[in-house]
Amino acid sequence: MFKALLIAASLFGLTACQSVPEGVEPITGFDEQRYLGKWYEIARLDHSFERGLSLVSAEYTPRDDGGINVVNRGYNDEDKEWSEALGRAYFVGERDVAHLKVSFFGPFYSSYVVFGLGENYDYAFVSGYNKDYLWLLARTPEVPEEVMQKFIEAAKSRGFNTEALIYPVRSE
Repeated sequence: MFKALLIAASLFGLTACQSVPEGVEPITGFDEQRYLGKWYEIARLDHSFERGLSLVSAEYTPRDDGGINVVNRGYNDEDKEWSEALGRAYFVGERDVAHLKVSFFGPFYSSYVVFGLGENYDYAFVSGYNKDYLWLLARTPEVPEEVMQKFIEAAKSRGFNTEALIYPVRSE
């Protein structure tokens, strides 16, 4: 009985990390091919796996198994060196719904939810499985002020703590 409960709890934990936060809806009509390529991190909520990094970017390329390769890269200001994380992502449901699961650590996946997207795929508002994870990504290292304001308003209206946003310094 204990073993069955442990397995059930583990499965619940793994699927909970692939959920969508309340009030956040993934983009539909999502075009995976247009999303592939390089993105720059403009703003984020702080979390341990990116703490101390600046000049952060993500690159998405197709995988042979139908998934997406993910390469996250950032400069560690304290260590004065580049840090890189390799991962993989897969759609949770239909490929035209911007809800993916991404893994950088073996069999453990977490949600990647695009809930805002520029008409030309020039910026994206991204959430994790809860409201502790939030990013503004863009195709260029800087965005116009109106995109920043749109991001802050969209995030705040969905219950994210926009007062805690970090704006990584760009000096490339």
